Amino acid sequence: MTLTDVPADLLELRDRVRAFVQEELVPLEPEAVRLELQASQRTEPFQAEPGRSYQFDPVGDLPAETYQGLLDSARERGLWGIDVPVEFGGQGHGALAKLLVTEEMSRTVVPFILPPESPNLHWLSNAVNDDQRTRYLEPYARGEITSGVGITEPGAGSDVSGISTTAERRDGRWVLNGRKKWIGKADWADFLIVVAVTDQERGSRGGMTAFLVDRGTPGVVVERRLPTISNYRPCEVRFDDVELDDAQVLGEVGQAFIPLQNRFAIRRLEIAARCSGATARLLDMLMEHAKERVTFGQPLASRQTIQNWIADGAMGLHALRLVNVDAARKLDAGRTDIRYESSTAKVLGTELLQRVADQCLQGHGALGLGKDLPIEYYYRLVRIWRIVEGASEIHRVTVARQLLRSGVPW
Repeated sequence: MTLTDVPADLLELRDRVRAFVQEELVPLEPEAVRLELQASQRTEPFQAEPGRSYQFDPVGDLPAETYQGLLDSARERGLWGIDVPVEFGGQGHGALAKLLVTEEMSRTVVPFILPPESPNLHWLSNAVNDDQRTRYLEPYARGEITSGVGITEPGAGSDVSGISTTAERRDGRWVLNGRKKWIGKADWADFLIVVAVTDQERGSRGGMTAFLVDRGTPGVVVERRLPTISNYRPCEVRFDDVELDDAQVLGEVGQAFIPLQNRFAIRRLEIAARCSGATARLLDMLMEHAKERVTFGQPLASRQTIQNWIADGAMGLHALRLVNVDAARKLDAGRTDIRYESSTAKVLGTELLQRVADQCLQGHGALGLGKDLPIEYYYRLVRIWRIVEGASEIHRVTVARQLLRSGVPW
């Protein structure tokens, strides 16, 4: 970070994460690239074993022993449960700390995230009852179980009000029917948070409910994995008369829309932080290459075009970090609605990274096309980030509506 008022303890945490990335993750990049190639065309879902978390697909995932070693190292380095409340065994840091950690973790293409993932953690923390706290939140916070979220459908992406999956009351239970698409970890997560319509007339404003659905629940069918342009391997899931108890309702019946929007905001800020880390990595690579590569008797670094790319990328990165930190500090100050800030951050971050990835690839020439360097990976990954958690165009609508209501903020 370039901000001088970040607390010293958070800067020390950032430095520990940076060392973890350089010492543990970056050396694994060649293996991660090989495994991604191996898994790129796989469509059948991974058959997870009952009662086991952090399961590993031999086609596409890091080997189980490697992943476990990373988890153990993260614990030893004090990098576990960054934003998990102290009462659940975590460090109790806020959004700013998580922002710094996420940026550093995104300086590598190795698919490893320090558990637990924040968006679902915060949704659970704000919504569980006492039984769900013991059954789901506490083991999730300790990293003992994993989760996914089922929101997107074939006919409902950025417009969540178009969700058609339903949950109806029958004989004192909820019966879930519908289809979800682009659902990450659906084939091996211990439970999914599934959003369904429980009141057709009220729709998203009072008729949308979240449910905790355990892996292996009868009627939950993971049909296939969806091949994408990156190692992102979501699933298509069908729910056929899935029976659920009241104990599996997360929060209040009909009141899932606002918690869902808050989760989106946290996830969008997370993506913006990832874009910040990836951009920093690519700028470092471009500058190093430009100083070493000589063409027509001059280093690339002497070319005005390359200098413009570096300057524009660095200025954009500084602006993005300021926007990210502003949003994180508002969360830490108790703000729950940061839709404007998170939409701004996601658009700025993804479009900055796409431009820098393209220029870094161009600056490396044919080297940028190959898989010996992570450039082409970031180039593909950011195309996914511009769509997931709301397309850029939707976020511009969100920003514009806020401005039209309240004017330009200051």
